[in-house]
Amino acid sequence: MTKDLTQLRDLLVAAQTEESDCAREQTKAEQDVDQVRQRAARDQQRLDSGAVTSPKDLSNLQHEIASLAKRQGDLEDVVLEVMERRESAQERVNELTERVGSVQAKIDDATGRRDAAFEQIDTEVASVTKEREVVAASVPADLLKLYDKLRSQQGGIGAAKLYARTCQGCRQELAITELNEIRAAAPDTVVRCENCRRILVRTAESGL
Repeated sequence: MTKDLTQLRDLLVAAQTEESDCAREQTKAEQDVDQVRQRAARDQQRLDSGAVTSPKDLSNLQHEIASLAKRQGDLEDVVLEVMERRESAQERVNELTERVGSVQAKIDDATGRRDAAFEQIDTEVASVTKEREVVAASVPADLLKLYDKLRSQQGGIGAAKLYARTCQGCRQELAITELNEIRAAAPDTVVRCENCRRILVRTAESGL
């Protein structure tokens, strides 16, 4: 989505540049039209005033007025053509601006949801860490040391539930001799899985 936004912004900059170029071109063309119009008006005023009496000068003046009229018409056509291109560029600018805004809104929404999720995770981690500290304080130091050692060796899981005669850490069913030893062990005795060596947590569902 970020890549799409970058591409849209590049297109928007190009459209804005084209619109700006057309605006300058339109201003220049309109100035050219105005200059020709003013010159034609001056020539027409001279012609109407009767100050020019020479047939040759009158002919030249009339010819210039006609040439200026044609020149003005050509320049006005240029102005119209530039105005059409500018309008088209403005439409692209408006369309791309809307699309950029839409994509940016989606990115902002996704970023907001991601940040909220991270914040929730951080809160949960802090809560679990605090709970672990409370529990750890009640666990004998040697047992806690063993658990931390196993946790680092076994992918973050140092103890596993014994459920239906199966270690939930390695998913291996315990042998009958191993189960008998666990049955005979005192409730506060630390028992471990023969397969993965994790500490086994006994419950009413252990199948003993």
